Amino acid sequence: MTSRHSVLYLFDVDGTLTKPRQIITDDLKSFLIEKVKPRVSIGLVSGSDYVKIVEQMGGEDATNQFDYVFCENGVMQYRQGELKSTQSILNYIGEETLQRVINFALGYMSKLQLPAKRGNFVEFRSSMINICPVGRSCSQAEREEFSRYDLEHNIRAKFVEALQNEFDTKLKFALGGQISVDVYPTGWDKTYCLQHIENENFSEIRFFGDKIMAGGNDHEIYNDPRTIGHVVTSPDDTKEQLKQCLNIK
Repeated sequence: MTSRHSVLYLFDVDGTLTKPRQIITDDLKSFLIEKVKPRVSIGLVSGSDYVKIVEQMGGEDATNQFDYVFCENGVMQYRQGELKSTQSILNYIGEETLQRVINFALGYMSKLQLPAKRGNFVEFRSSMINICPVGRSCSQAEREEFSRYDLEHNIRAKFVEALQNEFDTKLKFALGGQISVDVYPTGWDKTYCLQHIENENFSEIRFFGDKIMAGGNDHEIYNDPRTIGHVVTSPDDTKEQLKQCLNIK
């Protein structure tokens, strides 16, 4: 029988284990801990910071049930609630470039006419900048309204294209979650987390995510030769695919 320590299942959070920015259901949480974890090692890899991941997993006790927690694409690595390693986008690209990105983004967003605009358009994280045209302080209803509008009008995709045309290849721009754009140094996508486990000798690493299209923040790790990628459409779909992979009745 294959040891759980020889296989790793990595999960995106938004759209994969939870509805966007929502809390994981008790049913799926119990399924992961009681049915999946005894069979394989499990880990989270998200563009969000540790605080947001803990919130969505329903608390730190639940988060610590995962063998690995890779925040901000793995640039921040936590184990059992303890920060093990981190990098700084500020140190990497410098204040001048950072401000150029922020100034350009704010100027671009100021010209957008959207169904709603709220506050917190730029969120500075340790390893990335998260840019949100609708504003991260929007309500859940406003978030969903923007998401529908974005699907129809490609607001974020056009924003990513404009950013790519403005800045050099040292920076990567990707759709983040449901309403934002992630900005980070090239190579600091979700494949970054794989370096933390390269000495763990996993015979198989599977990744489950929903934003696997080009420009999505799951694209690189989904297509990486070190992983077996699974595209999912919802937390319920993730559960069904896990049942099939692990032959769980």
